[in-house]
Parts: sequence; structure tokens; C-alpha cells
Amino acid sequence: MLPWIFVHPLFYDIFPFIFVRLGNIIQRKGRIFQVLKAQHTQHGRGGATIQVELRDVDTGNKVTERFRTDEAIEKVFVEEKSFTFLYQEGDSVMIMEPNTYEQLELPKDFFGKNVAYLKDNMTVTVQYFDGKPMSASVPQRVTCKVVEAPPYSKGMTATPQYKRVMVDNGLTILAPSHITTGDEIIINTTDDSYITRAKE
Repeated sequence: MLPWIFVHPLFYDIFPFIFVRLGNIIQRKGRIFQVLKAQHTQHGRGGATIQVELRDVDTGNKVTERFRTDEAIEKVFVEEKSFTFLYQEGDSVMIMEPNTYEQLELPKDFFGKNVAYLKDNMTVTVQYFDGKPMSASVPQRVTCKVVEAPPYSKGMTATPQYKRVMVDNGLTILAPSHITTGDEIIINTTDDSYITRAKE
């Protein structure tokens, strides 16, 4: 008889920790966790590690652990459904099923740090396990407006220059020196990095 891991309809995939991403659902020590944060660190010849913040989907408890990037982890495959973001209230996020208009209330923790990117009518994805919502994610590319940026000054340099700018959700990111207040830029929500200026 095959092990349970292969016959359960929500099967698992084993992969190195270096591929772990925000919102992933993983199994560890017999528990199911959602990845809330993931930070890679290089230790010279000692190799790289990744520090992750995990939320136990059953208890809601959070733990922070450090792993080698080549350490194996089991990713849980879950059912995904698309919803429309409506609004935030306290520690909750209200979303709506676009076909039935049924509303669903989720904890902000389901989105991790990316709760900051939520915007009116944004399409979000909710991950289900055993018929229950257990995590949620925003699109990987989101357009934000720059609300604060140091003045642009031309300089003679062979390497691209970056500066810290604040966008309309309150986050501060690194952007090229030519970006100014009022510009709309596209951000990678996985690591809060600048991708490009949005087309007008």
C-alpha cells in the first residue's frame, strides 16, 4: 500500500527551502504552516540560510525558524479560488466571490506582510485546505504611486543609482534615481522590489 502522502487528494511536493515563497503552505513536524516571511542570508563559504516566519494554520501561533537553503521541505498543494478585495476593518479583510457575490471575512495574517498592497477591487487568491481557507495572496506585480522621493539629480556614474522612495501604501522601497514624486511604479510583492515605471 502506498504511503498516505501519495494517496491523499491534497498531495505534497518535496523541494529545497531556497524555493520557498511567501504564502506557501508547507508541512513540518506533522503540522501545516503558512509562510509569512522569508529572508535569505549568505554566510560566505559557510553557505546560505533562510529565516522564515511561519503560522500554524490550526492554532494561529507564529514561529520563526532558520534553515539551510538546500534543506528539503514538503510543500502542500491546496485548492485556490479567486476573490475581489472589498475593505479592511480592524484585524479582518473582507473579500467577495465575484460570481456569487458571497462575502468572506479573513484575518489579516492570511496575507502576511502583503496586506499593505491590498487595493479596492483587487483580485486576490485564497488557498483552501480540507475545505477551509488557510492563506491568501495578492498579485505578484502591483502598481503603486510614489508619494515621497528625494529630488532627481543627474550624476556621472557607471553604475545605476538607487534611492529610497515611499509609495502610497506606506512602504519604502529602492527605486532608480530618476523616479520622482507622483510617478506610478510596478513593484514585485514577493520581495518589495522595483520592477519598472508603469506605462501611462
